[in-house]
Amino acid sequence: MTYRQTKAALHRLLTDGIVPGVSYAFIDQDRVETGVMGNAAVVPQPEVLRPGMVYDVASLTKVVGTLSVTLQLLAQGRLHLTDAVSDWLPEWQDRRVTIRHLLTHTSGICGYIPNRNQLAAPALTQALLKLHVGPTFNRQMVYADVNYIFMGWIVERVLDEPIQLAVQRRVLAPLGMIHSTFMPQQPQVCVPTAVTRERGLIRGEVHDPKGYVLQRRCGSAGLFSTARDLATFCQAYLYPEKVASVLPPTWIHRLTADWTPNGQANRSLGWALTASQWPSAHRVIWHSGFTGTYLVIDQQTRQAMVFLTNRVHPVAPNLPYLDQRNAVIGTYLAEK
Repeated sequence: MTYRQTKAALHRLLTDGIVPGVSYAFIDQDRVETGVMGNAAVVPQPEVLRPGMVYDVASLTKVVGTLSVTLQLLAQGRLHLTDAVSDWLPEWQDRRVTIRHLLTHTSGICGYIPNRNQLAAPALTQALLKLHVGPTFNRQMVYADVNYIFMGWIVERVLDEPIQLAVQRRVLAPLGMIHSTFMPQQPQVCVPTAVTRERGLIRGEVHDPKGYVLQRRCGSAGLFSTARDLATFCQAYLYPEKVASVLPPTWIHRLTADWTPNGQANRSLGWALTASQWPSAHRVIWHSGFTGTYLVIDQQTRQAMVFLTNRVHPVAPNLPYLDQRNAVIGTYLAEK
């Protein structure tokens, strides 16, 4: 494994000042190459990025954690894609919305919550359950955290434990992701995210405001992990038969399909879809996180890439990063 062009593209993110540093992993079947470059922090003083440092992976929580447990329950017949959300969350009144809508971000759930980030968990929970369904319902894919917050609450109703505890017990532990957690005990091994007026330098605590309020009941964000652990997760996706109790193969192999109602939104259950042209045109799954993380998994060629950075450090949102991220993914897909 060399990936010279992709590594050069990663290095340009540093030299162009787009991100402080990068941790990465390339997975080719049973081989894994990891590396780091740049800094973990630039404030309050520069700090060199070290191998094995832990990242707030933000929305990768959705696919690594919440989706994995959901697929287990689907495989066991304890949940069904056609279940109405209100069957499990009676506080939610619109019976049109199903689990499939949540998983594909086609629920149309929307609305404004005043002072959202200042609410306590019970008030935020109540406010989210009072949102409404807008005109995009069943028609458009509109990415929204609320879908996986609701999904996490549904899992909680099925298993009688908060979603993050379920993920730790049913996904992270059995896969051997020993450095992955929702409650880091050593903040100094965590890569810091933003500096905010309310919280100062955020390090070892979830960056996402809703995740910070909801804590272990949040299925959309909150996971901390390393490049090596996420490489382990990607390998499990490439060989799900080896971990069938964690990642049900019949569902994992179907994730390159477009599961949206119209089948044209390039969205699977949980994952976004893109295309690889080698060895012939086929779909690849990928997902990103707001803090500057993403996974790309090519199940057909059994290859994957883990990319971790803290692009929100020291200030979010760092919009130039988004174009550069997509360019790096394109370089990787062309080079592999």
